[in-house]
Amino acid sequence: MKKWLPLIAVAMLALVGFTLLSNKDQNRPTNQNPTGPKPISASQAQYVEYSDDVIAQTAGTKILFFHASWCPQCRQLERSILSGTIPNGVTVIKVDYDSNQELRQKYGVTIQTTLVKVDDNGNLVEKYVAYDEPTLENLKLNLL
Repeated sequence: MKKWLPLIAVAMLALVGFTLLSNKDQNRPTNQNPTGPKPISASQAQYVEYSDDVIAQTAGTKILFFHASWCPQCRQLERSILSGTIPNGVTVIKVDYDSNQELRQKYGVTIQTTLVKVDDNGNLVEKYVAYDEPTLENLKLNLL
């Protein structure tokens, strides 16, 4: 039993660390209106959380960002988005990779850090995986 204690301790520390990281991402404020989505102007640059009607409520260019809180590349891309300048008229929509299997299937997303440009009806226009180079600049180069 004594030889298992260090392994159990390490596993518990890892679980606590994962939980803290997950909660940190969930508590991050977004640009969404808390009273319900309103149409987002085509001239605004936004980074918002996904909701069922966000595509219909958003004017301009829409890019779905399939993000997982446990993914280092996703966190790096999100930091780049938050610290950079999203071009006017572009809305980056953060989609939880783990809980949106239906969307992943619809757009053929098999890896987190996938970015999907969609039209006003939610149809796929173009897709890019930013896993190897997770920066806002690469998003701009490959989808805008």
